[in-house]
Amino acid sequence: MSTPPTVAGPRWLYLHGFASGPSSTKGVAVAAHFARRGIAVERLDLRVPSLEGLRLRAMMDVVKQAIGGERDRAVLMGSSLGGLAACRVAEEDARVCALVLLAPAFRIMERWRQRLGEEEFRAWEERGWLEVDDHAERRRARVDFGFAVDAAEVDERSGGWPDVRVPTLILHGQKDDVVEIALSRGFAAGKRHVRLIEVDDGHDLVASIPRILREAEDFLRPFLGR
Repeated sequence: MSTPPTVAGPRWLYLHGFASGPSSTKGVAVAAHFARRGIAVERLDLRVPSLEGLRLRAMMDVVKQAIGGERDRAVLMGSSLGGLAACRVAEEDARVCALVLLAPAFRIMERWRQRLGEEEFRAWEERGWLEVDDHAERRRARVDFGFAVDAAEVDERSGGWPDVRVPTLILHGQKDDVVEIALSRGFAAGKRHVRLIEVDDGHDLVASIPRILREAEDFLRPFLGR
């Protein structure tokens, strides 16, 4: 059976999470689902320049470059840190026409500082690195403190919340113990262009992939073409 031709329209870009990569379970599922509808979803590699030297602004630059020229448009789908990056790109780039966010990592450094505690946060700054799990490469990695500085500077804009004006769908697990669902509730409150769907799941949302695909397809129907 031949593959349907790609439908003309905005570029579709998938942005993975912090310690994940373009081959993440959700990213692969999203790309396969929309490929059957004639949509090519590009799964960007946002580990720039590496997980150890990761910078939120560098991630955003990769997304902007992937969108294309000045007259191009893009649908951004982002998970966790990828969701935050998608919001921050949409905040300053008029080429973004819609967002689908999966447990977006709102107020990331505020949360990390609370989770680590002041003593461990200062230790991260003093020694220059924080040891984390690299889920994509199944190893331990040392993330440079520059990530915290860069992410905090980006996150402090707009009072700590992305100023997003495009149609936005958020799916967030009620059992998420990494990014509290209260953050997505707070972001969506009072915004007609933002729809929040709460699911019975944790942060990785793997059990909710079928629901994610259904809701994303319905939400993004205006961009599917014929």
